[in-house]
Amino acid sequence: MGILKKVYNWIDVRIGAGELVEKELTGYLLPRNINVWYSMGSILLCVLTLQIITGCLLLIYYVPDAEKAYQSVNTIMNQVPFGWLIRYCHAVGSNMMVMVLLCHMLSVLFMGSYKRPREMNWLSGFTLFNLVLLICLTGYLLPWSQLSFWATTVATNSMGSIPYVGDYMVEFLRGGKLVGPTTLGRFFALHAAVLPIVIAAVVGLHLFILQRVGISTPPFGRDETRITWKGESYAYESHAGGIPFFPNYLLQDLTSISIYFAIFMAVVFFDPYIFYPETSFMPADRLQTPAHIKPEWYFLANYQALKIFPSEFLGIMVQAAAMTFLALLPFIDRSPERHPLKRPLFLALAIGGILLWIALGIWGHYS
Repeated sequence: MGILKKVYNWIDVRIGAGELVEKELTGYLLPRNINVWYSMGSILLCVLTLQIITGCLLLIYYVPDAEKAYQSVNTIMNQVPFGWLIRYCHAVGSNMMVMVLLCHMLSVLFMGSYKRPREMNWLSGFTLFNLVLLICLTGYLLPWSQLSFWATTVATNSMGSIPYVGDYMVEFLRGGKLVGPTTLGRFFALHAAVLPIVIAAVVGLHLFILQRVGISTPPFGRDETRITWKGESYAYESHAGGIPFFPNYLLQDLTSISIYFAIFMAVVFFDPYIFYPETSFMPADRLQTPAHIKPEWYFLANYQALKIFPSEFLGIMVQAAAMTFLALLPFIDRSPERHPLKRPLFLALAIGGILLWIALGIWGHYS
């Protein structure tokens, strides 16, 4: 202990470690009525870290070549020590990251935490949501299985319905007329290099904005406190008399993270195939189209919506309009009221939208 104290004192003299601890941990106060939903951001940071670590480990053996990709994945699964565990952690982790991200965004919506002065928080978070979906989509092709090959073919085909520029966009995404080796190279570069850097930058921006604006006060719970932002000048939302992040809320964060990883490891060890149909374990064959190719569960609603409308272009435009509405929600919903039960129109639209998304997803799965 004496050596550790000397090391700490040595560091403290040079960078003011004690001041940092006081400012960022024990002196960083949170609302007294903060709840478990605020832990979703911490869980996402842990999930993202795990995805980066497992992704880097997979890169050691994965070969981004159309002739060797599938076999390299087989090698990872069957020959590399604990390769199966690393791959399952990465594959299952991507699906569960989307689940946690959806929960995080829903909690922000229902607690009204997207409202002013937190419009930039919402926009950066919404951008992250779309980037995560994009990195999942690009990673989907990399195993070069029947499912990944044909699902990518279907997904890129939908862009061709856009008038005038559709065919050019499809060719740009694929690197040619058809999904092939060039497509794999482009998706690999996006998945392993470009998108991780962009996501890391946007995560940094999101955390910076959160740090500058302050944690929003929940609109309900014990010791309810109402803080309404007024004026056009910058103001940090402090919480005088609140609870310190360390150790009070850190224990809640660690509890939530532990529960998440318990569920995560249960899926990895007991049913990792829940997200993967039989065609995920067959090498890609461009001459044999499988009978039932469907995208990942989080794209099923979009997939089904494209089939409902008389033209794919109309379906894309409706979905683009819905996403634009969500992105601009802080500028549309200007009411200062944040309690969900006191916003009946919002509550009806939000619940209706969620039920519609679930219904389309189920329909897409069984159609």
